Amino acid sequence: MKVTTTPNLFILHTLKEGVTPEAFDTWVRTTDQPAMRSLARMQDFCTCRAERLLMGEGKPGIACIEAFAIPDLDGFVAEDMGGATVQTVMGDCMGLADAPQFIVVSEA
Repeated sequence: MKVTTTPNLFILHTLKEGVTPEAFDTWVRTTDQPAMRSLARMQDFCTCRAERLLMGEGKPGIACIEAFAIPDLDGFVAEDMGGATVQTVMGDCMGLADAPQFIVVSEA
């Protein structure tokens, strides 16, 4: 699924040692996406695997990027973040990823 509206939240994930990209992808499809898409404030989001650098050598410093379009981000933070759905997803994620970065963005 492609994000069809402007994202306002990105989450950057680095996988914990021993967690394979395939295991993370399975969790995303079976747990993360269905749960997060069930939230009323979640307009759209997609999860993308970081595959390679466009320039230079080496690997990307992250494994996965999630782009979220949440029109009522303040309501999401105030009400949804503390709810069972988001807390369960975040707890699961912390078992797979090291210190995810939650970055709020705006269009330049």
